[in-house]
Amino acid sequence: MNEQAPPGSASGTPAPDTPGVRSAVGAASVRRRRRFPLVWLVPIVTALIAGWLAWDAFSKRGPVITVSFDTAAGLTAGQSQLKYRNVVMGTVKTITIAPDLSKVLVTIETVKEAESLLTDKTIFWVVKPQLFAGNISGLETILSGSYIGMRPSSEPAATKRDFVGQEDPPILQASVKGTTFRLDSHRLGSISLGAPIFFRDIEVGTVLGWDLHDLASRVAIHAFVRAPYDRYVRNDSNFWNASGLSISLGANGINIEMESLRAILLGGIAFDTAHDSTAPISPSGQRFKLYANIEEAKSAGFGQQIKLISYFPGSVAGVTVGAEVRFHGLKIGEVTRVGLVYDPKTDRVVAPIHYRVEAGRVSNLAKAQGMEPINVAEEMIKRGLRATLQAPSLISPQKIISLEVVPDAKPGELAEEGGHYVIPAAEIGGFDSITASASELLSKINRIDFDKIGNSLVGASVGIDQLVNGPQIKATLAALEKAMIEVQDIARKLDVEGTPALKRLPDIALQLQEAVTKANRLIGSVDKGYGDTSKFHRDLDRLLPQITDAARSIRALADLLSRHPEALIKGRTNTGKE
Repeated sequence: MNEQAPPGSASGTPAPDTPGVRSAVGAASVRRRRRFPLVWLVPIVTALIAGWLAWDAFSKRGPVITVSFDTAAGLTAGQSQLKYRNVVMGTVKTITIAPDLSKVLVTIETVKEAESLLTDKTIFWVVKPQLFAGNISGLETILSGSYIGMRPSSEPAATKRDFVGQEDPPILQASVKGTTFRLDSHRLGSISLGAPIFFRDIEVGTVLGWDLHDLASRVAIHAFVRAPYDRYVRNDSNFWNASGLSISLGANGINIEMESLRAILLGGIAFDTAHDSTAPISPSGQRFKLYANIEEAKSAGFGQQIKLISYFPGSVAGVTVGAEVRFHGLKIGEVTRVGLVYDPKTDRVVAPIHYRVEAGRVSNLAKAQGMEPINVAEEMIKRGLRATLQAPSLISPQKIISLEVVPDAKPGELAEEGGHYVIPAAEIGGFDSITASASELLSKINRIDFDKIGNSLVGASVGIDQLVNGPQIKATLAALEKAMIEVQDIARKLDVEGTPALKRLPDIALQLQEAVTKANRLIGSVDKGYGDTSKFHRDLDRLLPQITDAARSIRALADLLSRHPEALIKGRTNTGKE
């Protein structure tokens, strides 16, 4: 049976004030679950995001480096950036002065990606608007402000954190493939940093810089040639200075050549390689000689070179190192050394001239003779090949060496001395030969005894003067004058007094006889002083042949100049007998 619920309860629920009800309520309150407050979710999530951001920033953070510059112009701490190919690699953190006050220390906080690029071959510089190596760079920094640029190296290098920055940007802004060669020159000239390098009028490289070597006697220029043009540089290539303008006057008029406007401003270098060259491709660091111009470069590199030496009689003034050696008017070599040496064999000091010639300049000569070039030279010496000193110009005192076949030359042989072959020397030629001929003519003229001839002429004139002004001539003339007066008187009186005049004819005849006698005496005196057997006649006979020889020499010189007027400028082209 169901029991009734006590009063005050609903649905049979016990009253709260009863003991049973209180224990049930207490048990229920202990078993209740507490909920987490939602208000704590926001700081927790914020902390997690901040921690993740901090970890992300720390994980992307690179090393801190220090770069020293001469000045911090344009850089601002906290704003200026470190960039590589316009990609931000870090930010300037602080800018301070070095302890020795000589530099500015810039501390840069880099990113993680920059860590592998920070080696001892990495270059840093401040990018700002400037004109360098013929190029205007850094124009973008006018609005954005200056920043620090960097150029890492792909070559293996050691890790580094302290660097010395450059004031100027590097010549090559990026990792360009190519090869660097060394060009040796006695002087730098007008070549500057960034000067272009040309190959057949195409700009293929640039000048990276230079060094001084051998006690500053030579300049080593570092020339960079880009790929694929570097494979055209071979061991027999020729480099020359292509700076400025080249002006030459030839048969076709004035010829003006220049590589480019940039080459005029910065200087330039050009190179060329023979199209049929079989020489190997030059490796990095290969050394080449830098010639002064294209003409000098073209005259070099014709194959085998022979070292020669000649001993010239007399003075060698005007011969300098680098003077040309010519054969048939064409350059085949140059003088390498001029000095003084004591010769114990002759017990005197001599002036040997060392020079080298390029055997390849005479094409097919050795092949035609079936011998080596040096054997061909020995055979040509037997045929009269001699070395002569010549002055190519009447204006310049400089002299050159000319190899010529001298007719009727004394027999000679090719000797060797200290690694040089001795070429016999001959007398001077060219303009010097004309000078010698003129000197010989003057010597002949000087040998004429003009004093003696003058004395003879003076003596003859004195004798004639004495004869003309002497008493005999005066007496004869007076007698003739008197006779003429008398003749005129007779002729006048014949008309008047013919007969008396005839009586005076014997006296007149006597007077005429006396006049004739005096005239004969005068003629005999003249014949004795100036006749065939006289001293004056003998002196005159000796004078006429000497004057004839002088006239013949002058006529020979005039004939030479009429047939070869160019000899006054170029010298005689044929030193043989005319």
